[in-house]
Amino acid sequence: MPQLAHATRGRILFGGDYNPEQWPEETWYEDVRLMKEAGVNSVTLGVFSWAKLEPEPGAREFGWLDRLMDLMHEHGVGVVLATPTSSPPPWLGRLHPDTLPRDADGRVEWWGGRQHFSHSSATYRRRAAAITEDLAARYGTHPALTMWHINNEYCTYDYGDEAAAAFRRWLRARYGTLDALNTAWGTAFWSQGYDTWDGILPPRHAHYLNNPGQVLDFRRFTSDMLLECYTAERDIVRRHSPHIPVTTNFMPLFFGQDAWRWAGEEDVVSVDLYPDPRDPLGAQHGALVQDLTRSQAAGPWMLMEQAAGPVNWRGVNHPKPKGLNRLWSLQAVARGADAVCYFQWRQSRQGAEKFHSGMVSHAGEHGRTFQEVKRLGAELARIAPRVSGRPVTADVAILHDWHAWWAAVQDGRLSTEADPPAVLHAWHRALWESHLTTDFAHPEHDLSAYGCVVVPQLYLLTDAAIDNLLAYANDGGTLVCGFLTGVADQDDRVRPGGMDARLRELFGIRTLHEWWPLDAGERVACEGFWGTLWSEEIEAAGTVAETINYQGGELDGLPAVLRRGRAWYVSTLPEPEALRALLARITGEAGIRPVLDGLPEGVEAVRRGAVLFLLNHGREPVTVEVPGTHRDLLTGATVVDRTTLGRYGTAVLEP
Repeated sequence: MPQLAHATRGRILFGGDYNPEQWPEETWYEDVRLMKEAGVNSVTLGVFSWAKLEPEPGAREFGWLDRLMDLMHEHGVGVVLATPTSSPPPWLGRLHPDTLPRDADGRVEWWGGRQHFSHSSATYRRRAAAITEDLAARYGTHPALTMWHINNEYCTYDYGDEAAAAFRRWLRARYGTLDALNTAWGTAFWSQGYDTWDGILPPRHAHYLNNPGQVLDFRRFTSDMLLECYTAERDIVRRHSPHIPVTTNFMPLFFGQDAWRWAGEEDVVSVDLYPDPRDPLGAQHGALVQDLTRSQAAGPWMLMEQAAGPVNWRGVNHPKPKGLNRLWSLQAVARGADAVCYFQWRQSRQGAEKFHSGMVSHAGEHGRTFQEVKRLGAELARIAPRVSGRPVTADVAILHDWHAWWAAVQDGRLSTEADPPAVLHAWHRALWESHLTTDFAHPEHDLSAYGCVVVPQLYLLTDAAIDNLLAYANDGGTLVCGFLTGVADQDDRVRPGGMDARLRELFGIRTLHEWWPLDAGERVACEGFWGTLWSEEIEAAGTVAETINYQGGELDGLPAVLRRGRAWYVSTLPEPEALRALLARITGEAGIRPVLDGLPEGVEAVRRGAVLFLLNHGREPVTVEVPGTHRDLLTGATVVDRTTLGRYGTAVLEP
């Protein structure tokens, strides 16, 4: 099967979304000149070009794209060619209103923005397939083509009638009988039993809480319908160019897609990543997304989009300080990226994203942004031969599952403060600040390669997942689980005892008497630290080897943390320093060491293959002790025992 390496060919891809249809053709020649200066070797074309390619039903205007494909090839720039199906032309919605999605209140999402398509619309799918077929037939063998990019940031929901019919078909395939569906959804509650498939609807606006089983299945269905749209277009382009890899771009930690399943259908896993430059934990958020994407790809991955400067969709959109774009780009490479790309090449002068930065900003080629882009392009070309295709290894795995997330955020939950992504970030942060490189894994994946497995929170666990965790722990692995894990089965049915009995036995829990969620800002005292967000009234079994107890209040003297053998259960969220110390102790006892000892605060260290990346996320210079002799691939300088990193500075060291 084709893969990212077929497009990189030992390089790191560097470039971004190129939307030349927004500009007169004379600008295209200036663009290729600047691309050559910046070391750009890849551009993505056609993402939002459906109206340009098909200005009226059935028409085809390929001449401008022919000239662009040839121009890119003449100048040595590869093309990631997109299917334009994320933004249908206005005529499609006007002539075929069945292609427009409806929200849970029945309101139509009209054209005038983007992503205004119903994933279940037969008309949309037919029109999307037609334009994809013609694109693939025309350009599938073009020498500039290096990759196919299907749609863009799949994220639509639809509660309309055609989606409702598709939902019913999906449910019949999943359950077979109404009795099985009624059992899975627990419809005996509130007199919700269904006697006909035609009575089932998406979870539209209701007087009070929707059935959580129905909502969970609708989220599964939505992910599957979008995936059907992707695979339909993928199969078309693959038929015309089976040697060319295919991707679509994830949004980071996006709620609406089961990204584990999606990744298995992609040749290249790619993501769009936009940390806030004012966020003091922006680099950690970036590292989390990078680790997750690398794990989904099981190797090198593609940073499809990032911003060279400000974005335009936050309340206040700050530019990136000098050096931060370079730092975060090299962080992505350190954590496995073999492509560093942007939205977009040239900043738009019109439209909804004219204040979203580009590699060439409104300041032009003499602006700071483009000058920094040029430097980065040269550096990526310099390090690529020693980095591209190399693995990033990790001894720790964090478990994450979209189905558990979907179920955990049901409207009738105990606390909206215990937000699964926030909990996930907190646990990853503790490991990141301990300089421990982490993979992510699905709870049913093979975990035997890891010395420690961390489960921040998985409210829903299948029997297969629980069996997998037990097998890992019984084989001598170190397992650490956070609160509210293993509460429900695959149907969101609470397991007897409030936690699966096998997990309670594993952790040394006799009885989970009650959950005690905490208010925003509230803390609970524990021996040696403070807990946040959550607490639990637990009675330990006699087999438990160690506890760290709550102090004071209703839970005084009861265990906040339990250990039985190598299995740990943490029933609260310790404050950051305490969680970091706890995980450092646990991983240390498991024989797992940081990438580099004695790192200054704010310095990140990651090994990729034989190369050591040092990244200074601070604004002041720091000196890092690096025993031995290395060569800095960025500068060519020899480094003996120590190196100094400037503000947002980076060293890429090879022994």
